[in-house]
Amino acid sequence: MDPESAALHARVRAFADGVAPAHDGFDRLALDIAEFQRQRSPGFARLVDSRGSLLDRVDDIPAVTADVFRVARVATYPPEADCVRFVTSGTTATPGTHPMRTTETYRHLALRAGEAALVSAWSGPRVVVALAPVPTVPLTSSLGFMMRVFMEAWDGRALARDPGGVPFDPLAPERWLASSAGVDINGLRRAAMVASERQEPLLVLATAFALVGLLDALAGAKLPAPKRTVVMVTGGFKGRSREVAPHELRVALAAAFRVPGEQIVGEYGMTELSSQLYEGTLPGGRLAGPAGLFMPPPWLRVTPVDPVTLHPVARGAPGIARFVDLGNVDSAVAVLTEDLVREHDGLVELVGRRRGATPRGCSLAFESLVAVDLGGAP
Repeated sequence: MDPESAALHARVRAFADGVAPAHDGFDRLALDIAEFQRQRSPGFARLVDSRGSLLDRVDDIPAVTADVFRVARVATYPPEADCVRFVTSGTTATPGTHPMRTTETYRHLALRAGEAALVSAWSGPRVVVALAPVPTVPLTSSLGFMMRVFMEAWDGRALARDPGGVPFDPLAPERWLASSAGVDINGLRRAAMVASERQEPLLVLATAFALVGLLDALAGAKLPAPKRTVVMVTGGFKGRSREVAPHELRVALAAAFRVPGEQIVGEYGMTELSSQLYEGTLPGGRLAGPAGLFMPPPWLRVTPVDPVTLHPVARGAPGIARFVDLGNVDSAVAVLTEDLVREHDGLVELVGRRRGATPRGCSLAFESLVAVDLGGAP
């Protein structure tokens, strides 16, 4: 691995762990990564030159639009060094691709953020399942990668009432409870019963679309979930399916799992980023914030900007999301999306998609999988 890249990755992980030197703060790291990308990526160098940026302020780092990941390779190294290529889900003919030279930093940051939002309220092992299809080999879904990492780190045992002597298989179908037939409700019930018998929390990882499919299939029935059940909800509907407002979805899921609504925790991520944002609703967790507002981790900065000038909008006004993600060492440290956001004292409200933006998102993968007829090609 390139020594300079490896050193930057190590600095980012140290920053995320809170052990970086005082002088190696967010701005210094972001600017050093941007300069590294300018030196190694001719396309980014041209972008820097066209903007006349001196790369001396974080706000002056030119942001690469998410659409660029569809039409060009966004990387500081040649394709033969790829260890993974994450591909966006969506309806466009050409999906976006986020290549990575290493997944070590992605894994590290995902665990740091996820632990604070999803598991820090209750220590010890837990049963972890996903309402998602078994990941492909080679892996192409960044969400599938993150779900698998959570299963390995926070569970790591066979999903059986007596796991002794049974090897852990992170790709076992009993953990990935979605297929072309829809959600495996019986599998989810079995997982809930195993968690209850072990007296452990249950963590369910799912897209919003998959959870609506679960609620439809349950038709009002309840699940035998333990009291310490947490449901991570990610992705939206993007105008492609029956939509359910976030509050209504939270209430319905809380009733189905028989838990307080605060244990339904929203997550926001995208293929072009290495970091995620979470709601801070889980009682006793290390994050604390109201439902509907997402908390960026210390290594991610989110700024609503004007879609024309790309300057920050007035305080409290909506703008398109500009991310500065320290985890994107080998791709684009600054990414501009089509998602509309509003900032509230450091918390982020997801307003929606900018009008005319291309529908995309991880929920579309599940929707395509079940081949729902919505009056057009999936």
